[in-house]
Amino acid sequence: MNRAGRVLAVSAGIAFAAALTAYYIVSYLMMTPPSVAASGSAPRARLTLQTVASLGFKPHPDWVSYLAKNPQGKWVHGTILKVPAHSLVTVTIYQYDTATGLRNPFWGGFHGTVGPVTVNGKAIKTLDPSLASHTFAIPDLGVSVPLKGVADKAPNQCSVAPCTLAEAHNTIVFTFRTGKRGTFRWQCFVPCAAGFILGFGGPMQSLGYMDGLLEVV
Repeated sequence: MNRAGRVLAVSAGIAFAAALTAYYIVSYLMMTPPSVAASGSAPRARLTLQTVASLGFKPHPDWVSYLAKNPQGKWVHGTILKVPAHSLVTVTIYQYDTATGLRNPFWGGFHGTVGPVTVNGKAIKTLDPSLASHTFAIPDLGVSVPLKGVADKAPNQCSVAPCTLAEAHNTIVFTFRTGKRGTFRWQCFVPCAAGFILGFGGPMQSLGYMDGLLEVV
């Protein structure tokens, strides 16, 4: 290849790398999912969420994801959650995904919750790490709750979000306390991003999927 050809090839490579970088910035860093307010007001509020094995629609139909229900009862593909300050927030999570398992058994315990944690109406103190599908964790508030996965062979499993209560799921209910106003990151700590290195890429690092922001207002 002559000098002109080499220069052209290098330029094409640089342009391709720049295009990939721009795609990453736009797709992962600049796109902000909608926010969803909790139901109720201080000193008590409620959040209702669901986790799904695959979103089922664009831009990433095969990505695992959280969804939130707004005060009007509509499911929203958004993980920016607004809750009142200095309040008890009761969270109900409908968990539709199968188990992936935890790499660190520490995450099988319940941390930062107030009162009992129930799974399908039964209070439990810890979860077998191998049964976890996802976690709901707010590190800055010390909150971490593992979510029990549905059985691999459970009938009528959900494939397209939002899922319904007629489809196979587990219901997890817990309460945590908010303090002063601020914005706190929350996320799942189960390596559930199939097809990504170590299971922690893609949806695990993207707002609107397996992590989000808790806006305490």
